[in-house]
Amino acid sequence: MRDMQIGEMQSNTDRLNAFSDGVVAVIITLMVLELKAPSVSSFAALVPLWPDAVSYAISYLFIAIIWINHHHLMRFVMDSTPRLIWLNFLHLFLVALVPFATQWVAKTDLGPAAVSVYAGLFVCIDAAFLVFEREVMAQADCTAVPDSAKKHARRRSLTTLGIFAAASVAGYFVPILGMGLILAALSFFVRPEVPGMKLARPRRPVGMDLAEAHPDAGPNPMS
Repeated sequence: MRDMQIGEMQSNTDRLNAFSDGVVAVIITLMVLELKAPSVSSFAALVPLWPDAVSYAISYLFIAIIWINHHHLMRFVMDSTPRLIWLNFLHLFLVALVPFATQWVAKTDLGPAAVSVYAGLFVCIDAAFLVFEREVMAQADCTAVPDSAKKHARRRSLTTLGIFAAASVAGYFVPILGMGLILAALSFFVRPEVPGMKLARPRRPVGMDLAEAHPDAGPNPMS
């Protein structure tokens, strides 16, 4: 019975991870579809598209960092509780708004209001990620994620939250400065691990655990 419960928890976690991967893939696809090629065959025709290139590049980097950090955190999940699932949905809901904000920034040529809202969306996403991260860390094995690592991860999230908030304010007055602050905040999460955190090993199938626990039992008939 216990082995069946463990298998069910792992299956739910894998489904949550797969669903999140699918949503991220759709978000990236939507951003790519918004890129419009010029109708004139000349390098000069590409110059007016610089706002599109800048906003798309930053948004793509942001989505990539989100996926990398989400994938890293999911390796510490022991049980996909209803609270964790809803927090994940909240986080993905906010991330799904990135293509809209990216398009607004591009179409207004880095307009002050657009950049301010763009950075403000990052504030909301980072806040949701902070809550999601704390929920995952509560399940993490203390040997893989000691208290010192949890505190460092929390400080990192709060620091980037403050930088995104500053970018939202600065972006209204100096849009380029706001975009620069966004990039500075993203640099904190390029590497998902924090000092003291050990890389979590992928969860092994339940069948493998049973075979190791009972070597004389023969191969698992369910494998």
